Amino acid sequence: MELAQTPQGRWLVQFRSLGGAHQYARLYRLVRQHVARGATVLDWGVANGHFSYFLLRAGYDVCGYSLEDLTFEPLVHTDRYRFVKGADPVRLPFDDAVFDAVVSVGVLEHVKETGGDELASLQEIGRTLRPGGSLICYHFPNRHSWIEWVARHAGRQQHTYRYGRTEIERLVGESGLELRDVGRYGVLPRNALGGLHGILRRSARLARAYDVADALLGVALAPVCQNFWFVACRRS
Repeated sequence: MELAQTPQGRWLVQFRSLGGAHQYARLYRLVRQHVARGATVLDWGVANGHFSYFLLRAGYDVCGYSLEDLTFEPLVHTDRYRFVKGADPVRLPFDDAVFDAVVSVGVLEHVKETGGDELASLQEIGRTLRPGGSLICYHFPNRHSWIEWVARHAGRQQHTYRYGRTEIERLVGESGLELRDVGRYGVLPRNALGGLHGILRRSARLARAYDVADALLGVALAPVCQNFWFVACRRS
């Protein structure tokens, strides 16, 4: 996202720390791996636009979609971005087969809270994908996450709906999409880094060390990682 100038220097406003921003590095790699530069991508549940910002910078044509009005579009001075507001929790206001890729970042697990359901949303996303097009889902909460467990027992904010790998395979299969890859990530909490001293929040060395520790622990403690990611595609 945008950088803000402070007396202590420049820092990432959206994520409050460089280490917090690094949680999206895997997602950036997944997009570049599965979606060709110049493709048309739907940012499904665009929120404040931080991922649309990446997509634009990475050379994609982007459509941001949300059920809420957003302020990101007036900040973008390019014809490669447009915002579409929706009204239905499932039905998307797009024709069939119009997107090369759809990205869901922390959205799919919330559709029940707006009156929809995950399977119907996956089927609708599949309708809008071109044959061979990819859905990349990120920040999909793990049912067995230790971070969610702590939040639940501490009375803090947590996800209402959480998932396991078998459930992901079932949802994707029943939607008519083809599951290409799936994985877990995030043993160490990232948002907590925003509470560090200003210098530490902006430290590239600390962010890299945190990434290494998170990756190593993620191998040993995969079942209790915070999130799943998965890539599915519409069959050609």
